[in-house]
Amino acid sequence: MPRRQRLQVAGLPVHIIQRGNNRQACFFAEDDYLFFLDHLARIAKRVRCALHAYVLMTNHFHLLLTPELPAGPSLLMKFLGQRYVQYVNRTYKRSGSLWEGRFRSSLVQTGHYVLGCYRYIEMNPVRPNMAKHPAEYPWSSYAANATGKSLPWLTPHGEYLALGSDEEKRQAAYRGLFATELDQQLLREIRVSTHGGYAIGSSRFRGEIETALKLRATPRGPGRPARTPGGTPGVRPPGKDNNFSPLGNSL
Repeated sequence: MPRRQRLQVAGLPVHIIQRGNNRQACFFAEDDYLFFLDHLARIAKRVRCALHAYVLMTNHFHLLLTPELPAGPSLLMKFLGQRYVQYVNRTYKRSGSLWEGRFRSSLVQTGHYVLGCYRYIEMNPVRPNMAKHPAEYPWSSYAANATGKSLPWLTPHGEYLALGSDEEKRQAAYRGLFATELDQQLLREIRVSTHGGYAIGSSRFRGEIETALKLRATPRGPGRPARTPGGTPGVRPPGKDNNFSPLGNSL
Protein backbone atom coordinates (compact mmCIF):
# COMPACT_ATOMS: atom_id res chain seq x y z
CA MET A 1 0.00 0.00 0.00
CA PRO A 2 1.56 3.36 -1.00
CA ARG A 3 2.48 5.80 1.75
CA ARG A 4 0.27 8.82 2.29
CA GLN A 5 1.74 11.99 0.88
CA ARG A 6 2.77 14.51 3.52
CA LEU A 7 0.89 17.76 4.04
CA GLN A 8 3.50 20.40 3.22
CA VAL A 9 2.81 24.14 3.20
CA ALA A 10 5.35 26.93 3.51
CA GLY A 11 4.70 29.31 6.38
CA LEU A 12 2.47 27.01 8.44
CA PRO A 13 3.68 25.49 11.73
CA VAL A 14 4.48 21.77 11.75
CA HIS A 15 4.50 19.38 14.71
CA ILE A 16 6.98 16.53 14.24
CA ILE A 17 7.64 13.37 16.19
CA GLN A 18 10.30 10.72 15.54
CA ARG A 19 10.69 7.56 17.61
CA GLY A 20 13.52 5.14 18.12
CA ASN A 21 13.23 1.78 16.37
CA ASN A 22 10.85 -0.50 18.30
CA ARG A 23 10.56 2.43 20.73
CA GLN A 24 14.05 1.70 21.98
CA ALA A 25 16.40 4.42 23.21
CA CYS A 26 17.92 6.85 20.73
CA PHE A 27 19.67 9.05 23.33
CA PHE A 28 22.06 7.33 25.72
CA ALA A 29 24.19 10.02 27.37
CA GLU A 30 24.36 13.79 27.84
CA ASP A 31 26.73 14.19 24.89
CA ASP A 32 24.11 12.63 22.61
CA TYR A 33 21.53 15.27 23.48
CA LEU A 34 24.09 18.04 23.02
CA PHE A 35 25.25 16.68 19.66
CA PHE A 36 21.66 16.38 18.45
CA LEU A 37 20.70 19.92 19.48
CA ASP A 38 23.83 21.41 17.94
CA HIS A 39 23.11 19.82 14.58
CA LEU A 40 19.39 20.50 14.86
CA ALA A 41 20.16 24.22 15.12
CA ARG A 42 22.66 24.17 12.24
CA ILE A 43 20.54 22.16 9.83
CA ALA A 44 17.32 24.02 10.62
CA LYS A 45 19.04 27.28 9.69
CA ARG A 46 20.39 25.75 6.48
CA VAL A 47 16.99 24.47 5.32
CA ARG A 48 15.21 27.63 6.53
CA CYS A 49 13.06 26.19 9.29
CA ALA A 50 12.28 28.36 12.33
CA LEU A 51 12.26 26.23 15.49
CA HIS A 52 9.74 27.19 18.18
CA ALA A 53 9.72 24.31 20.68
CA TYR A 54 11.30 20.90 21.20
CA VAL A 55 11.74 18.06 23.65
CA LEU A 56 14.21 15.19 23.50
CA MET A 57 12.97 12.13 25.36
CA THR A 58 14.93 8.91 25.85
CA ASN A 59 13.36 7.10 22.90
CA HIS A 60 11.78 9.88 20.80
CA PHE A 61 11.70 13.61 20.20
CA HIS A 62 9.21 16.32 19.25
CA LEU A 63 9.73 19.52 17.26
CA LEU A 64 7.50 22.50 16.50
CA LEU A 65 8.74 24.57 13.60
CA THR A 66 7.68 26.77 10.70
CA PRO A 67 9.35 26.20 7.31
CA GLU A 68 9.99 28.85 4.69
CA LEU A 69 9.84 26.12 2.02
CA PRO A 70 7.26 23.30 1.80
CA ALA A 71 9.96 20.62 1.80
CA GLY A 72 11.84 22.19 4.73
CA PRO A 73 10.70 19.72 7.42
CA SER A 74 11.53 16.70 5.24
CA LEU A 75 14.98 18.08 4.44
CA LEU A 76 15.61 18.85 8.09
CA MET A 77 14.67 15.35 9.22
CA LYS A 78 16.64 13.70 6.43
CA PHE A 79 19.92 15.50 7.11
CA LEU A 80 19.53 15.53 10.89
CA GLY A 81 18.60 11.86 11.01
CA GLN A 82 21.52 10.82 8.84
CA ARG A 83 24.02 12.90 10.78
CA TYR A 84 22.82 11.68 14.16
CA VAL A 85 22.72 8.00 13.17
CA GLN A 86 26.30 8.25 11.90
CA TYR A 87 27.31 9.75 15.22
CA VAL A 88 25.51 7.08 17.29
CA ASN A 89 26.87 4.19 15.21
CA ARG A 90 30.39 5.52 15.47
CA THR A 91 30.19 6.33 19.17
CA TYR A 92 28.54 3.10 20.31
CA LYS A 93 30.04 0.73 17.72
CA ARG A 94 26.62 -0.27 16.46
CA SER A 95 24.86 -0.71 13.12
CA GLY A 96 21.34 -1.06 11.85
CA SER A 97 18.28 1.14 12.07
CA LEU A 98 17.96 3.72 14.83
CA TRP A 99 14.64 5.30 13.84
CA GLU A 100 11.20 3.71 13.66
CA GLY A 101 10.39 4.33 10.00
CA ARG A 102 9.24 7.72 8.75
CA PHE A 103 8.84 10.63 11.09
CA ARG A 104 5.28 11.70 11.88
CA SER A 105 4.13 15.24 11.18
CA SER A 106 1.06 17.44 11.23
CA LEU A 107 0.30 20.95 10.03
CA VAL A 108 -0.89 23.20 12.86
CA GLN A 109 -3.40 26.01 12.68
CA THR A 110 -2.37 29.24 14.37
CA GLY A 111 -4.18 30.58 17.44
CA HIS A 112 -4.57 28.35 20.48
CA TYR A 113 -3.58 25.29 18.45
CA VAL A 114 0.03 26.49 18.20
CA LEU A 115 0.26 27.28 21.90
CA GLY A 116 -1.38 23.92 22.60
CA CYS A 117 1.44 22.21 20.68
CA TYR A 118 4.03 24.23 22.63
CA ARG A 119 2.51 22.92 25.85
CA TYR A 120 2.00 19.38 24.57
CA ILE A 121 5.65 19.13 23.56
CA GLU A 122 7.16 20.61 26.71
CA MET A 123 4.85 18.61 29.01
CA ASN A 124 6.14 15.33 27.58
CA PRO A 125 8.50 14.56 30.50
CA VAL A 126 5.70 15.17 33.02
CA ARG A 127 3.18 12.71 31.59
CA PRO A 128 5.41 9.61 32.17
CA ASN A 129 6.57 11.04 35.55
CA MET A 130 10.10 11.76 34.39
CA ALA A 131 9.67 15.21 35.94
CA LYS A 132 7.08 16.84 38.19
CA HIS A 133 7.22 20.06 36.16
CA PRO A 134 8.70 20.83 32.71
CA ALA A 135 11.15 23.24 34.38
CA GLU A 136 12.89 20.21 35.92
CA TYR A 137 13.66 18.58 32.57
CA PRO A 138 16.84 19.85 30.86
CA TRP A 139 16.24 18.66 27.29
CA SER A 140 13.35 20.83 26.20
CA SER A 141 12.65 24.41 25.14
CA TYR A 142 10.68 25.19 28.31
CA ALA A 143 13.49 27.08 30.02
CA ALA A 144 13.92 29.32 26.97
CA ASN A 145 10.21 29.98 26.47
CA ALA A 146 9.25 30.30 30.14
CA THR A 147 12.31 31.83 31.81
CA GLY A 148 14.39 33.41 29.06
CA LYS A 149 17.28 30.93 28.93
CA SER A 150 19.45 31.94 25.99
CA LEU A 151 18.85 29.74 22.94
CA PRO A 152 19.61 32.04 19.99
CA TRP A 153 18.52 29.44 17.44
CA LEU A 154 15.00 29.22 18.90
CA THR A 155 12.51 31.51 17.13
CA PRO A 156 9.33 32.55 19.00
CA HIS A 157 6.16 32.02 16.99
CA GLY A 158 3.86 34.99 16.53
CA GLU A 159 1.30 33.48 18.92
CA TYR A 160 3.97 33.30 21.61
CA LEU A 161 5.00 36.91 20.99
CA ALA A 162 1.36 37.98 21.35
CA LEU A 163 1.33 36.76 24.96
CA GLY A 164 2.87 40.01 26.20
CA SER A 165 4.36 43.35 25.24
CA ASP A 166 7.85 42.49 26.48
CA GLU A 167 9.92 39.41 27.32
CA GLU A 168 9.12 39.42 31.02
CA LYS A 169 5.36 39.63 30.43
CA ARG A 170 5.47 36.97 27.70
CA GLN A 171 7.40 34.58 29.88
CA ALA A 172 5.06 35.12 32.83
CA ALA A 173 2.02 34.55 30.60
CA TYR A 174 3.64 31.46 29.13
CA ARG A 175 4.34 30.00 32.58
CA GLY A 176 0.70 30.65 33.39
CA LEU A 177 -0.38 28.38 30.54
CA PHE A 178 1.14 25.45 32.43
CA ALA A 179 -0.91 26.11 35.57
CA THR A 180 -3.76 24.06 34.09
CA GLU A 181 -3.79 20.80 32.17
CA LEU A 182 -4.04 20.82 28.41
CA ASP A 183 -7.61 20.37 27.19
CA GLN A 184 -8.15 16.63 26.75
CA GLN A 185 -9.85 16.95 23.38
CA LEU A 186 -6.99 19.09 22.04
CA LEU A 187 -4.49 16.64 23.51
CA ARG A 188 -6.22 13.79 21.71
CA GLU A 189 -6.43 15.77 18.47
CA ILE A 190 -2.71 16.49 18.53
CA ARG A 191 -1.90 12.83 19.04
CA VAL A 192 -4.30 11.47 16.43
CA SER A 193 -3.46 14.09 13.81
CA THR A 194 0.31 13.84 14.21
CA HIS A 195 0.25 10.04 14.20
CA GLY A 196 -1.86 9.99 11.03
CA GLY A 197 -0.25 12.91 9.21
CA TYR A 198 -3.37 15.12 9.28
CA ALA A 199 -3.87 18.76 10.20
CA ILE A 200 -4.45 20.08 13.72
CA GLY A 201 -7.13 22.74 13.68
CA SER A 202 -10.71 23.62 12.96
CA SER A 203 -12.95 22.01 10.34
CA ARG A 204 -12.57 25.11 8.18
CA PHE A 205 -8.76 25.01 8.41
CA ARG A 206 -8.67 21.34 7.47
CA GLY A 207 -11.03 21.96 4.58
CA GLU A 208 -8.81 24.73 3.25
CA ILE A 209 -5.77 22.45 3.43
CA GLU A 210 -7.62 19.69 1.60
CA THR A 211 -8.77 22.10 -1.12
CA ALA A 212 -5.29 23.55 -1.59
CA LEU A 213 -3.33 20.29 -1.55
CA LYS A 214 -5.95 17.79 -2.80
CA LEU A 215 -4.97 15.56 0.11
CA ARG A 216 -6.92 14.35 3.11
CA ALA A 217 -6.20 16.48 6.19
CA THR A 218 -8.91 15.10 8.48
CA PRO A 219 -8.80 11.80 10.40
CA ARG A 220 -11.34 9.43 8.91
CA GLY A 221 -14.51 8.93 10.92
CA PRO A 222 -16.55 5.71 10.96
CA GLY A 223 -17.73 4.31 7.65
CA ARG A 224 -16.32 4.53 4.14
CA PRO A 225 -14.00 7.40 3.22
CA ALA A 226 -15.71 10.38 1.65
CA ARG A 227 -15.27 11.32 -1.99
CA THR A 228 -14.55 14.75 -3.35
CA PRO A 229 -16.81 16.16 -6.09
CA GLY A 230 -14.18 14.90 -8.54
CA GLY A 231 -14.54 11.39 -7.20
CA THR A 232 -11.19 11.10 -5.41
CA PRO A 233 -11.62 8.78 -2.43
CA GLY A 234 -10.21 9.66 0.97
CA VAL A 235 -10.30 13.47 0.70
CA ARG A 236 -13.18 15.08 2.49
CA PRO A 237 -14.83 18.11 0.90
CA PRO A 238 -14.30 21.35 2.88
CA GLY A 239 -16.60 21.71 5.82
CA LYS A 240 -17.77 18.07 5.73
CA ASP A 241 -15.82 16.88 8.77
CA ASN A 242 -18.14 18.28 11.42
CA ASN A 243 -18.83 14.81 12.79
CA PHE A 244 -15.15 14.20 13.52
CA SER A 245 -14.31 13.91 17.19
CA PRO A 246 -10.68 13.37 18.19
CA LEU A 247 -11.98 11.48 21.22
CA GLY A 248 -13.53 8.90 18.92
CA ASN A 249 -10.26 7.80 17.31
CA SER A 250 -7.48 5.67 18.70
CA LEU A 251 -3.78 5.71 17.99
